Amino acid sequence: MTPSIYALEFRYASLLSSLFMPNTPDIENGTDVLTETETKLEKPKLYKVLLHNDDFTTMEFVVWVLEYVFMREEPEAIAIMLKVHNEGVGIAGIYPYDIAYMKSQKAMNLAKTREYPLLVTVEEE
Repeated sequence: MTPSIYALEFRYASLLSSLFMPNTPDIENGTDVLTETETKLEKPKLYKVLLHNDDFTTMEFVVWVLEYVFMREEPEAIAIMLKVHNEGVGIAGIYPYDIAYMKSQKAMNLAKTREYPLLVTVEEE
């Protein structure tokens, strides 16, 4: 007697799942038990995005970058710009590494297209 097409499909599916999903519990025999594992997530390390002063980038452009890229309100952007101007460096924001790197690259690309030598660096907090 030949097995039905459904039995063959089930055996084929079982074979495939055992090959490609070896950690899957065996539900045919009911012998494996799934246990719940507790995963602890750590907060990501934070990084500072620093704007560096130069003699060519305009104050207005720095304020615009702080508003556009770093989502700062105008008074806060002006305060950061003045800190960069007076002290040589200022913190534009503090983010996880991927976001900090992306924002620094975006700010420098915007400066580059307008031919400003603005330097934006990322530093661990």
